[in-house]
Amino acid sequence: MTLQALGEAAGLSVGFLSQVERDQATPSLGALAGIARGLGVDIDYFVATPSIGNGVTRAGSRQTFSLPGSSVMYERLHAEFPGRGLSSFVMIVPPGHHSEMVHHEGDELLYVLDGEIAQTVDGETIRLGAGDSLHFRGSSNHSWANESDRPARILWTGTMALLRPRQETDRHQSADTDRNPAVVTELNHTASAGRTKP
Repeated sequence: MTLQALGEAAGLSVGFLSQVERDQATPSLGALAGIARGLGVDIDYFVATPSIGNGVTRAGSRQTFSLPGSSVMYERLHAEFPGRGLSSFVMIVPPGHHSEMVHHEGDELLYVLDGEIAQTVDGETIRLGAGDSLHFRGSSNHSWANESDRPARILWTGTMALLRPRQETDRHQSADTDRNPAVVTELNHTASAGRTKP
């Protein structure tokens, strides 16, 4: 699979994928989900995330995770069950962090819990502070940044399926990894050895 084909499937630019491939950029969770989808594997192929059995999470006891090489922390809020349509995370975004430009299926809803971010959607930058929200189509080119001097906490909810149950993942991996083994291995190495963004 070429970077051009992967970029089209993932909704990412060839330039950004090339940077990821050379350990010069670390994809966000959404971008990594697009890369995984383009390769026919699940995001769990690249990063392990905590699971939530009964759908209940408690403040102060949620497990956090981050993508290798990234300084953004995630708290998973959604559970797994057949027919699930939403993914949801609390994201802790450090000062100075900028995401890549992406587009994908579904829609997104952001609610700023604390701090502020600058969200760009189709070329328009919208500044959001604590208590502000934004709902937009994932098919719009979008990115975000924390341009402030303190961390931002964001409640992110979207209809893009980011994580699937492990049983479904294993079925897809066994069929699709054989088809693209070099690219999967190379990007798996990149994801685990990525660099922290400024």
